[in-house]
Amino acid sequence: MNLEKVVFGFFIILAMTLNFGFFIGDLTDPQQHDVTELFAAIVVNLIASVLKFGDRTQVGAIHLAASLVADLQLIAAAVIWAIAVHGAGAGLTAATTASIVSLAGGAFLANVVSVILLIIETAMLRR
Repeated sequence: MNLEKVVFGFFIILAMTLNFGFFIGDLTDPQQHDVTELFAAIVVNLIASVLKFGDRTQVGAIHLAASLVADLQLIAAAVIWAIAVHGAGAGLTAATTASIVSLAGGAFLANVVSVILLIIETAMLRR
């Protein structure tokens, strides 16, 4: 068993599950989407992105691209959250929450692509 592959797979799957945990729930209800979970999803996604930098294969490039998409969308969601709560002072409205959760949903799809690529790559190694 390769420890590097275990750590790589762990962070890719953890990034997806944390992102899913934040995304799931009523799109417009701010109480169902915790800022701490969004922060954890951002941190783990950034760690997963760093782990993907060493791979020089085509699959590695797609892994990195998907991870960067997820990072960008989650960071955009956090910026919208911060502006809504601290900048505008209006707090989290239903429309703002919907925007934040929609961005997290896009990041979740990018994470799903990464996990699917990981599964395909693992299945091809067996042959």
